[in-house]
Amino acid sequence: MRLVLDTDVVVAAMRSPRGASAELLRRIDAGKAVMLLTVALALEYEAICTLAEHRLASGLSAPEAAVYVDGLIALAEPVRAFFRWRPQLRDPGDELVLEAAVNGQADAIVTFNESRLRQARKSFGIEVVRPAEALRRIEK
Repeated sequence: MRLVLDTDVVVAAMRSPRGASAELLRRIDAGKAVMLLTVALALEYEAICTLAEHRLASGLSAPEAAVYVDGLIALAEPVRAFFRWRPQLRDPGDELVLEAAVNGQADAIVTFNESRLRQARKSFGIEVVRPAEALRRIEK
């Protein structure tokens, strides 16, 4: 299964290492799924994960948060954005997720806020699921 993770899922994994988002990253690391990532989305992950708000909530220092982001990038299969699909959505951060999913031919986008990315399903046929549902699908 080829997945693109929304920033909310990446932050949830950082803040709660025992939750479904973190388990999803462990399954990706084990080779049970593939995480797709463009350079633009990697930069968005870095910008969000290194915010003091998220670092403090996760108990990570700035260097530790940078290591976390580096680890995410190392897990991912790079996607080249051959075509920009913007604008399709209201949030520019969501645009980066959609662009990675479309260019990487993702099976699903994993997010906690499915309504924000509903257009991915309508326009591109890409499923939009929560982390727990992605885990169930990986295990099938």
